[in-house]
Amino acid sequence: MFVTNKCQCKECQNPALSVIRDNEIIPHEPGFCFEHTEDKIGHLTSLLNYINSHEKIIGLCAYGISVNGVDLSGKKFYGCNFQHSTFSNIHSTGLKFKICTLDFSTFSDCDMLNSDIQFSSFSGSKFIHVVFTGSDLVHNNYNGITAYQCSFDDSDFYNSRFIRAILMNTSMKNCNLKKAIFYNSAREHVSFKLSNTREALIDRNKSGLIEDFSESEGEDEL
Repeated sequence: MFVTNKCQCKECQNPALSVIRDNEIIPHEPGFCFEHTEDKIGHLTSLLNYINSHEKIIGLCAYGISVNGVDLSGKKFYGCNFQHSTFSNIHSTGLKFKICTLDFSTFSDCDMLNSDIQFSSFSGSKFIHVVFTGSDLVHNNYNGITAYQCSFDDSDFYNSRFIRAILMNTSMKNCNLKKAIFYNSAREHVSFKLSNTREALIDRNKSGLIEDFSESEGEDEL
């Protein structure tokens, strides 16, 4: 996992950005969060150059950064921190995240086809016009997310959680929803056509077991 160094700015509780030197991460180097970094452009450039020049990225802390128009195809992230970050116009195929935290981040106008994302957290994040078609998205935390006009078609959501998520005008056609949890979620114009909705976990009944989606919702079209 990533090494958490607190921002050196007094009273700031945010984690410090990873320090890159000679194109390598210096894990215990003290530093500042993105908000309190004096040379924001320079530090962001060093982080992006590091990502661009490495296929496998381990333990990177990029809390609060903004990324626009970057191709992350084939990149593999392990134990990285992208909380409170913004991703715009990201185009990638075969992106991999494992044990990463991306809570309270924003994704807009992104194509992330055939992604492999496991044991990662997107809690409280926003997805606007994002395509994850054909992806493995298993054992992930999507609690409290908002997804608007997104496509997750042909994807595997085994054992992922969407508690209190808001899904609008979004497609989850032909998805594996086995053990996916949707407690207290809001769903408007969401298509689950050809997905195994009866194996998803939706509402608790009196015995503590789980009810399935209604038949009508499972067949809705966008």
